[in-house]
Amino acid sequence: MAETRFTKEHEWIRVEGDLAVIGITDYAQQQLGDIVYVELPAIGKKLKKGDQAAVVESVKAASEVYVPVSGEVAAVNDGLGADPALVNSSPDGEGWFLKLRGADAAELKDLMDEAAYKKYLAGL
Repeated sequence: MAETRFTKEHEWIRVEGDLAVIGITDYAQQQLGDIVYVELPAIGKKLKKGDQAAVVESVKAASEVYVPVSGEVAAVNDGLGADPALVNSSPDGEGWFLKLRGADAAELKDLMDEAAYKKYLAGL
């Protein structure tokens, strides 16, 4: 299985073949509460590291999702339109947001591995 990397803004990224899958962490979805809407980017949109890629709305708040690496949107999770609660029930699985093509491998090195992310969470 591909290694998952994490940002301090609680996004995760996992490279699978030539695509990078991006979502939010379990911690992030817990902080947001029940997700009621997800706005996803257009396929083909070019994003740079740190760009806003999606918006998540919950019963508590709205929050932006940023891309941890640069690339082009190759796919979005259409299932979130019909069932945004997938983000709550499976944040690191079926609740993924988008897939990027052309992800910059050098930018991945700047992200935390799972052990570093757990340590970061412990300090919050």
